[in-house]
Amino acid sequence: MATPRSVAFHTLGCKLNFSETSTIRRQFEEAGFSVLDFEDGADYYVLNTCSVTDFADRKCRYEVRRAQKHNPTAKVIVVGCYAQLKPDEIADIEGVDLVLGAAEKFNILNHIDTLHDISGQSKIRAGDIHHVNSFIDAFSVGDRTRSFLKVQDGCNYKCAFCTIPLARGKSRSDTVENVVANVKEIAQKGVQEIVLTGVNIGDFGNGTEVIEGLKPKKEALFIDLIKALEKVEGVNRYRISSIEPNLCNEEIIDFVANSEKFMPHFHMPLQSGSNEILKSMRRRYKSELYSERVAYIKSVMPHCCIGVDVIVGFPGETDSHFQETYDFLLSLDISYLHVFTYSERANTHAVEKEGKVPMGVRKERNKKLRILSEKKRRAFYNSHIGTTRPVLLESKSQDGLLTGFTDNYIKVEVDENTMSENQLIECNMIEVSEKTLMKAHVVTASIG
Repeated sequence: MATPRSVAFHTLGCKLNFSETSTIRRQFEEAGFSVLDFEDGADYYVLNTCSVTDFADRKCRYEVRRAQKHNPTAKVIVVGCYAQLKPDEIADIEGVDLVLGAAEKFNILNHIDTLHDISGQSKIRAGDIHHVNSFIDAFSVGDRTRSFLKVQDGCNYKCAFCTIPLARGKSRSDTVENVVANVKEIAQKGVQEIVLTGVNIGDFGNGTEVIEGLKPKKEALFIDLIKALEKVEGVNRYRISSIEPNLCNEEIIDFVANSEKFMPHFHMPLQSGSNEILKSMRRRYKSELYSERVAYIKSVMPHCCIGVDVIVGFPGETDSHFQETYDFLLSLDISYLHVFTYSERANTHAVEKEGKVPMGVRKERNKKLRILSEKKRRAFYNSHIGTTRPVLLESKSQDGLLTGFTDNYIKVEVDENTMSENQLIECNMIEVSEKTLMKAHVVTASIG
């Protein structure tokens, strides 16, 4: 092995991908590799990909070209969801040397030296996703303010639009004991906030074998996990990245409402406000249940931030269906939206459906919901003017002032530059700027 060797990383997609990239990075560091910025011309480039939309696929191609630009002789390795779903397609991209699927991405170092034995032809190690049945833990480091901690992977749901089960396999989880051990390790690095991530974290809990014909009994539930994490010393804040509305039960909501460490912030995917479209999407709830969840959260935590995922342009979504979704979202006491434009994905049930929505209509519906999201966010921010909330400072704004987030996910800009990043302070909310930043005054310079 020639030394020293260097590697650079780029991550596309979700918080889960960021946690896994960070873990792969540590593997390289422990093997003696130096980690460089992407632009510094590394010997190896590792691209961790997403394939939720066609845009993510195109972005992968762009990053391969960018790696070649910075070092034409570098070896380019593509891992992640796109690598699992379309390995042959990636292998055909000029400059790609190795494609690793879900089962092999954490074994990346075992494949490094073999790359020099090939010339002009990509190696593929994707494998059948049905063979992926083990859980490999991961968490991000490097950002002292926040860490993304993977506690669950895969999904047993079969939503009509989603490729994640094909890319990540069946639902599986870490153990409570190992999650606690990882949290303690993260806490020792001075991280103030940990975000629990996964594909379907509400489904947390490994099953054990029982009598044939019955569902496996889980060793622990998500509520057991968060109760255990509440007791870990050295961590000030936890966030739940995203949780399905049918799994976000009152016990979990009540726990968060009374917790000193879990932030009053839920992100619950909705996808559509039309029950007809929800059924077509193969979602596991109706809009009435979603409305009940939002109402209950607000009844026990009026200050709670609630984020919503929505998909526009799903096959069969008429103007009437979209208006139903718009009116439903307008009626909810929510804080912001993540709006996704439906894109056709191979091997999904939705791609075979009739009633394809023209792309221009999809984009127009997306724009309408993004405008609604901005109105919802500003209304939520404005409702907190005059209140005092804890803020974790994270970075400097373009104006040179520090920004951070309150416990309930309001992005603030403090009026003093004597503070430092990763500092937990208490602020009074003053006014909302044109950029939808809450201007805040520091009340207490250090808490926690």
